[in-house]
Amino acid sequence: MNINASIIDQRVTGIVEDHPDWLPNGNDLNRKKSAAFVLLCISTCLEISLEEAAELITEGGNDAGVDGLHVGEVEDGEFLVTIFQGKYKVKDLNGDANFPENGVQKAVDTVQVLFDPYRKVALNEKIAPKIEEIRSLIRDAYLPNVRVILCNNGAQWTEQADNWIDEAKKDYGDKVDFVHFNHDSIVNILQRSKKVDTTLTLSGQAMVEDMNYMRVLVGRVSVQEIYRLFNDHGDKLLERNIRRYLGLHTNRVNTAIHETLCDPQRSDKFYFYNNGITVVCDKFDYNAFQKSDYKVQLKNMQVINGGQTCKTIQETLSGVLPGIVGESAYVMVRVYQLAETDKDFVQDITYATNSQNPVDLRDLRSNDEIQKQLEIGITDLGYTYKRQREEGGGGSNIITSSIVAESVLAIWRKRPHQAKFRRKDHFGKLYEDIFKELNAAQALLAVLIFRVVENERKRPTSSTPPDYMPYASHYISMLIGRKLLDDMGVSLTDVSHRDFQEIFKKFVDNQAGYYTSALKDVTDALKDCYGDRVISLQQLSATFRRGDLLEMLGS
Repeated sequence: MNINASIIDQRVTGIVEDHPDWLPNGNDLNRKKSAAFVLLCISTCLEISLEEAAELITEGGNDAGVDGLHVGEVEDGEFLVTIFQGKYKVKDLNGDANFPENGVQKAVDTVQVLFDPYRKVALNEKIAPKIEEIRSLIRDAYLPNVRVILCNNGAQWTEQADNWIDEAKKDYGDKVDFVHFNHDSIVNILQRSKKVDTTLTLSGQAMVEDMNYMRVLVGRVSVQEIYRLFNDHGDKLLERNIRRYLGLHTNRVNTAIHETLCDPQRSDKFYFYNNGITVVCDKFDYNAFQKSDYKVQLKNMQVINGGQTCKTIQETLSGVLPGIVGESAYVMVRVYQLAETDKDFVQDITYATNSQNPVDLRDLRSNDEIQKQLEIGITDLGYTYKRQREEGGGGSNIITSSIVAESVLAIWRKRPHQAKFRRKDHFGKLYEDIFKELNAAQALLAVLIFRVVENERKRPTSSTPPDYMPYASHYISMLIGRKLLDDMGVSLTDVSHRDFQEIFKKFVDNQAGYYTSALKDVTDALKDCYGDRVISLQQLSATFRRGDLLEMLGS
């Protein structure tokens, strides 16, 4: 029995026992464990909670071979789609069975079918709205990048399956990537919190200086050394890096790094093209009697900027002979020795150095004064506010800063389309619009309204919910918030901790009526827009994404 496979099986069993409502109905334990494994893979790959991952499960009849599906946000006219297909061996935990060839063939066929907006295909109610949302984006001239994650508790696919993938890539180009993900992958990610003590070999001379009770080393490192380092320690080196690795095939900066390394005429100039790598550690030591080529010993090394450079170097050199490609390529490295008490300073450095590519800014905003004020205020109202992603935890009393941003932007700022489709801007360009002059009662009330609407979307009480339900939660929430304040005879600025309980009780006592009224408003607005003709899911997706109904809804 493979130890890592056994560890993952324990986790899968725990999900089956603790969250049966997330899994297929019935008594088929094998099917439930397979779905739980996909759920765990989605959560781990995308770095989201299991509850959020459960929303992405599409497994069932007419699922086109897709067990899970995530649609990313549009950036520079492109968006990333991640498809999950899982194969879980319940009884075989040796971890050496290949991913099935027919599963790979099905995944290749799926990509060909799903991304053609004019192709007719029968799909179940879980996946159909997501696929039509993708197709709607494609028809609006946005370009998809597709990442197919093939998950199993065994080995990678066979050489024959690899040939099929290579043939498919001739048609897709660099727009589709097939990735193997298994029990070892999950365990490696779960072990990221382990400290990395290692040695970094510099090339040439380096500068070392003491500054304000901290030490700084600036030097030059060969890309082969980076390749070795990440082969030895992997993503454990990136635990404190706020930017996820975007992938070689879905990011122009990373593709440029790859092309430079592979170009014999330019690889020796790589040092000048790249912004370098920033490392923090608890302590570094070296032989000061040497004049160059130091071997630096680092305690608790972490890469806080340049993680994508490192991962792209690793991926590029893994695909070729590392002693040939990039043999004369170097990259600048900055090493900062900081005490454990300097966590806030590390965050400041991370914010300052992570400006090359778009980043998730939630963690960087977590120490803002408004976030601290919301934490205190929401705690006083009986809930727990999570300012940072890594704080984890879930439950009805947990309120995250990300859900506050989404709810407030939709309901109180009356921008439901931006709340759903511009999540990456919530803690960037839209941050001031969302959080300026926002108090805890207003934030909490928005979240609680949005939760009710989202619960109805996920588990509709009606046997015939409207077709637009998968796209309309943010609009419905906005209409409920407006109606609630009107009934209370107050404006948003009047909402505070003093009257929060009274307003919330009004909402709870009348939520069914508010919801019905909001549905009617949305239905009437769609009728004003399209008349009595049938509206396709693609049209509905585009209508809500663009905000076409806002004027008709009187926002």
